[in-house]
Amino acid sequence: MGYMLPRIGAQLYTVRDLMVEDFEGTIERVAEIGYDEVEFAGYFDRTPEVVRAVIDRVGITAPAVHVGIDMLRSDLASVLDAAVTIGHEFVVCPYLAENERTLDHYRRHADFFNEVGETCRAAGVQLAYHNHEFEFIETDGVIPYELLLDETDPELVAMELDLYWIKKAGHDALAWFASHPGRFPLCHVKDMAENEDMTVVGSGTIDFAAAFAANEEAGLRHWFVEHDFPSDSMVSLTNGYTHLAALRY
Repeated sequence: MGYMLPRIGAQLYTVRDLMVEDFEGTIERVAEIGYDEVEFAGYFDRTPEVVRAVIDRVGITAPAVHVGIDMLRSDLASVLDAAVTIGHEFVVCPYLAENERTLDHYRRHADFFNEVGETCRAAGVQLAYHNHEFEFIETDGVIPYELLLDETDPELVAMELDLYWIKKAGHDALAWFASHPGRFPLCHVKDMAENEDMTVVGSGTIDFAAAFAANEEAGLRHWFVEHDFPSDSMVSLTNGYTHLAALRY
């Protein structure tokens, strides 16, 4: 059985070392694998205009970018100018430092994300948040990820669910899709080995077909293959693309 995956994406963090060496050539190679779109994690000192020219030339789009919370705090205007120029639909906050993970911090983050989300919406861009494992560590009876979902406006703050990290945390992605339908337009397609280490997509234990079967309920529109520390980043992206392409119709 196939699933509706009209476009398959790659998170360029996977090939960050290659991006340093050859920015344009690396994006070309990702497109040659077959990827339709990419998610940036930094522009490697290229201007938004140069980034846009490169993706236009190789025939892919970049619907999302990861931007650290400090940049969202200090230079949101530049972040949004770049997003509009390059064509990002989503600006994604990818991480919270360890000293910003108390429940009080999460409540302040939710308020901040609502404010940033409002500014993003005015620019025609959607703010989103990407999880790791730590958001699921219960504190005083509260799961921080639940707090973020409950205390952010669904119109202003979307979620990018990382299928590896949520499983690593001992949670079921499908249950979160069901309890918060439509909140997850983006996801990271990462796989888990038997020992719970990250592994090449398609070689591990995560049932991506089950996740894709819940696309409509989750609101999923973009799937980005990723591996944080691959032994060969291009092989990892190639195998991930092949696995996803075999699941779709």
